[in-house]
Amino acid sequence: MNDNVLIAKGIGLKSTPSKLALVANLIRGKDVGVALMYLAFCRKKAAGMIAKVLKSAVANAQYNYNIDIDNLYIREVLVGKAFSLRRVHARARGKACRVNKCYGNVVIKLLKRM
Repeated sequence: MNDNVLIAKGIGLKSTPSKLALVANLIRGKDVGVALMYLAFCRKKAAGMIAKVLKSAVANAQYNYNIDIDNLYIREVLVGKAFSLRRVHARARGKACRVNKCYGNVVIKLLKRM
C-alpha cells in the first residue's frame, strides 16, 4: 500500500466516458460515506456503476488493511475510454449507418485521512 492509497478499477463499463465523468465529478474529493449517499440518490445509470466500483475499493480497504470507512476519502476519480463496438443500423433505400457503442473505464483512488 503506497502512501495509504487504495485503488479500485472498473473496466469496460457500459456507458460513455462523458456520462461517467458527469457522475465522477460529483464525488471527487468527498468522504466515502458522503459519496455513497450522493450516488444512491443520483438518478443516472452511471451512478450505480461508479457506486459498485467505490464499494469494491472500500471492501478492499476493510478486508486487506483493516481501515475504518470513516477515515477514507476519494483522492482521485479517473474516467477514460475503454473500447467501442461498431454496429450497423439499417437506413432507407438499402443504406446503412455505423453505430458506435462506447464503453468506459473508471479508476477510483482512496486515501486514508491522517
